[in-house]
Amino acid sequence: MIFGLSLSGFTTLHVLLSLIGIVAGVVVAFGMLGASRLPGWTALFLTSTVLTSVTGFMFPFTRLLPSHVFAIISLLALAVAVLAYYVFRLEGLWRWLYILSAILALYLNAFVGVVQAFQKLAFLAPLAPTQSELPFVVAQLALLVLCVALGGLALRSFHPTQRAVTP
Repeated sequence: MIFGLSLSGFTTLHVLLSLIGIVAGVVVAFGMLGASRLPGWTALFLTSTVLTSVTGFMFPFTRLLPSHVFAIISLLALAVAVLAYYVFRLEGLWRWLYILSAILALYLNAFVGVVQAFQKLAFLAPLAPTQSELPFVVAQLALLVLCVALGGLALRSFHPTQRAVTP
């Protein structure tokens, strides 16, 4: 039992938080392309992605796993994003630090999502049983290219007005 939930129930909560983070992160990333702060979506993205990383450490484990390393990196990126957005109001270098850290956190969350999809979904698992097969590599490479492109475009276009950020 974790927080009064069975392991299965907690896993479902963790997956839902992750999916919410990915969807909200995509909305925020595309908002950046239109120079929009999207404060509600941003709060949802940052909160759900932090909770995804934190809840990942609550599963039983006996050694540090790659997913834990991803979660640590994600939490560091999210700390930068939160500071840049809420404390430093995206001013100066904090604008590009926010963009890079937010896109990195989105990428890491989606990367783990792709890993889990190839492990758990019956129609994907046979395509990459060891996760070194071409379909898995292509999916991860496509995700990386998409996130790098989004980040690059956001660096050019995300110049929101200097109005106050509301939490």
